[in-house]
Amino acid sequence: MAEIFYDDDADLSIIQGKKVAIVGYGSQGHAHAQNLRDSGVEVVIALKDGSKSAAKAQEDGFEVKNVADAAEWADLIMILAPDQHQRSIFAESIKDKLTEGKTLAFAHGFNIRFGYIDAPEGVDVILVAPKAPGHTVRREYVAGRGIPDIIAVERDASGSAWDTALSYAKAIGGTRAGVIKTTFTEETETDLFGEQAVLCGGMSHLVQAGFETLTEAGYQPQIAYFEVLHELKLIVDLMWEGGIAKQRWSISDTAEYGDYVSGPRVISPDVKESMKAVLADIQSGAFAERFIADQDNGAPEFLELREKEQGHPIEATGKELRGLFAWKQQDSDYVEGSAAR
Repeated sequence: MAEIFYDDDADLSIIQGKKVAIVGYGSQGHAHAQNLRDSGVEVVIALKDGSKSAAKAQEDGFEVKNVADAAEWADLIMILAPDQHQRSIFAESIKDKLTEGKTLAFAHGFNIRFGYIDAPEGVDVILVAPKAPGHTVRREYVAGRGIPDIIAVERDASGSAWDTALSYAKAIGGTRAGVIKTTFTEETETDLFGEQAVLCGGMSHLVQAGFETLTEAGYQPQIAYFEVLHELKLIVDLMWEGGIAKQRWSISDTAEYGDYVSGPRVISPDVKESMKAVLADIQSGAFAERFIADQDNGAPEFLELREKEQGHPIEATGKELRGLFAWKQQDSDYVEGSAAR
């Protein structure tokens, strides 16, 4: 059974007694920083010289330092830059400032799990990962609620790293909802698998395949879009609220019966075998090596794949439809939000 911690299990004064540097001021960075500040924690924003995020952070009332100065000043450094940039930021501006007794923190274990970052001895290495986009983390905190976090300790040099992780989680609102204990390895491998096999890769390509099947059979693209993409939110919301059982309880008997008899024809045993292969590539480090090598080379494969997927016919159909109906946020809302990650 998972270990879950709540407000009474965490001592907020621990993180209130530390100076915290937040590296990056995107989606997660702004949420962590603002929630910490509202919880009585001294925070500065650490950014590369010339960063476009500096003005935004200053508008929000934060002191901005370059990364090296912030790392030297801080007791705890939370790295919230994109995975592919963390290694160089750490090597150039953080590593030499990590004196004994400091804490190096992450919200995703990628660089620790795959060996791209190795903290000096005497430094605590912790993970505090809210399970939601940063804008939601901030919104829920302001509303007096919280987003569930998962926490881990890779190195407990001080003997109190777990207490620090719990205190940090409390300061950003995580213990209001519940905080689950994990490891860097478990968080990283399950997070990557969930994204690739189900939430992003699996879902996106399932939707595209359904759209192609209907349009190739002669059905209107607009109708196909509604049936395989638009209604997906309704189903996922039900699953989020009460599991797969609530979703099946809410839908019609026809849909439920179709779930049972046709679902296994689409997600057949060979799909699970493919998922196992995806997991094996994550566990072995093969996916990480491919991703980082491509990023280091200027991301040609990544950019080529992005362009190809953006050209799928479902995108043009969806953009047209979303522009015609008042019940949908405009595409610019999502573009702006994603750019801040």
